[in-house]
Amino acid sequence: MSPKKYATIEELEDKYFGESGTPEREEYEFALTMEILGEKIKQIRKERNMTQEELGKLIGVQKAQISKLEKGTSSATIATITKIFRALKAKVKFHIEFEDESGLVLS
Repeated sequence: MSPKKYATIEELEDKYFGESGTPEREEYEFALTMEILGEKIKQIRKERNMTQEELGKLIGVQKAQISKLEKGTSSATIATITKIFRALKAKVKFHIEFEDESGLVLS
């Protein structure tokens, strides 16, 4: 019996993290989102020649909180994320999609 070949990343995600819509998949996607967000915070902070401590002071949190956010090991409220990007002089745009009753995706 030959090993199964996967055609897409979605198939691999379904196998290892659960199908879309399951609690396991939601947890995986949330963690991935936080990791990507953390990397972006770190990248912009470094481009601004700012330390984690300096950024923390600007928004009223400890250096440890900035470190956790950058590593993707901590979640944050939208308000905190907005404060961080404002302190970094970066624009934040939120994009929300949802399906209507017919299954049509709306933005």
